[in-house]
Amino acid sequence: MARVKRGVTAHKRHKRLLDAAEGRKGAKSRLIKVA
Repeated sequence: MARVKRGVTAHKRHKRLLDAAEGRKGAKSRLIKVA
């Protein structure tokens, strides 16, 4: 049980990092398109 819980929390943290990275990339591409 503990192992599964840890895996879920780690996955959530990883997803958050991916979302942040994708958001930054999206903003950059948008800025380039606007320019």
